[in-house]
Amino acid sequence: METYTTDRLSLSPDVRLLWGIKATALLVLLGVVVGTVMVGVGVHPAFALLVGVTLVVAGAVWVLLHYRRWVYQIRADTIYLERGVFTHVRTLVPYVRIQHVDTSRGPLERALGLSTLVVYTAGSRGADVSIPGLTPEQARDLQQRVKELAIEAEGDDAL
Repeated sequence: METYTTDRLSLSPDVRLLWGIKATALLVLLGVVVGTVMVGVGVHPAFALLVGVTLVVAGAVWVLLHYRRWVYQIRADTIYLERGVFTHVRTLVPYVRIQHVDTSRGPLERALGLSTLVVYTAGSRGADVSIPGLTPEQARDLQQRVKELAIEAEGDDAL
């Protein structure tokens, strides 16, 4: 089983661009709405523009911090995830709970050469764990590793 385990790993640096594009699109839209409201109530347009620029800069800082905090590790008995900027979240997913493992690639991910590993567990309504920012090769390799470890854990758990 040890051959499947990994050290603590970071995501691909390209995920920063993906998150940056998403954050910028959302924050520009929010900035336009907030700026329009501010101008509508008599605030000088330059101040409204400054608020919009501040939102985009804050989004860029959030993306960088989020990337630095995101790590994952394939352990002998669990998948370990650590992430979060303001709220630090540590997740352990035991292999005996894993139902199936998918990889997904949205349009932006495909354009940037990225993929996401999605792990579904017993008793959940959806994907409990996603590891974004992987290359397609990393995602396929990780999918195979997790599958093998889940199969081994299922055998170990049987009475």
